[in-house]
Amino acid sequence: MMSKPMQDAFNEQMKHEFYSSYLYLSMSAYCDSLNLPGLSQWMRAQAQEEVKHAMKILDHLLDRGGRVELRQIDRPPAEFASAREVFDQAHRHEQQVTASINQVYGLAVDERDFASTVFLDWFVQEQVEEEKTSGLLAEQLRMVGEDRPGLLMLDRELGQRRAGREATAAET
Repeated sequence: MMSKPMQDAFNEQMKHEFYSSYLYLSMSAYCDSLNLPGLSQWMRAQAQEEVKHAMKILDHLLDRGGRVELRQIDRPPAEFASAREVFDQAHRHEQQVTASINQVYGLAVDERDFASTVFLDWFVQEQVEEEKTSGLLAEQLRMVGEDRPGLLMLDRELGQRRAGREATAAET
C-alpha cells in the first residue's frame, strides 16, 4: 500500500498533467485562430499525450491500492501574444512540470517507495524529451521572427505530427 503523502503527491501530479492537457488544448485553439493548422495540430497531439500521462498516474495509484482524488483544474489562458509566445509559455510550463515530477520522485526516495521511483523513471526521461522539444520549437520560432514564409514552413512541418502518437525527435 502506498503512503498517504505519496498518494497526495501522485494525485496532485495527476492534476498537473490534466492541466497541461487543458493548456495545450487552449494553445491549439489559439494557433488555429491564427490559421496555423500545423501548430494547432501539434498542440492538440500534445494535449492528448498529457491525458495519457495522467492516466498512467491514475493506473499506478490503483495498482498500488491508492486512492484516486480528482482535483479541480484551473482554467488555462485563452489568449496569447503570438505563436512564439505560445511555445515560449509551453517551454516554461514543461520546466514547471519537470520540477513537479522531481518533487514526487524525491518524496518516493524519502519514503523508500521503490516501486514509485521505478514508475517515475519513465516520467523523468519523458520530461527530458519534453523540455528539449519545447525549447527547440520555442527557439525555432524566435529564429523565424516575423518571417511569414518561415512560420508557414514550420507550421507545415509541425502538422506532420498526428494526435494520439508520442512525439519523437524526428517529428519536431
